[in-house]
Amino acid sequence: MGRLAGFSYRQVVRRLRLLGFEFDRQARGSHEIWWSPGTRRRTTIPNHPGDLPERTPAAILRHAGITTDEFLEP
Repeated sequence: MGRLAGFSYRQVVRRLRLLGFEFDRQARGSHEIWWSPGTRRRTTIPNHPGDLPERTPAAILRHAGITTDEFLEP
């Protein structure tokens, strides 16, 4: 298991809010678009029950322009 394993939708959203992201709009199906006014970047987050697969938070962070250390810090 890597450092990003075991995160749920709520945990990811909580940390993204601390990093300046806010809900932008509902996307297709159970996905949401989140936006950071500070960095002017968007990322898509799946709103599924349970833990996200380990590679999903990594992709969210890559699109958001956030390092793993920044994400795990707050």
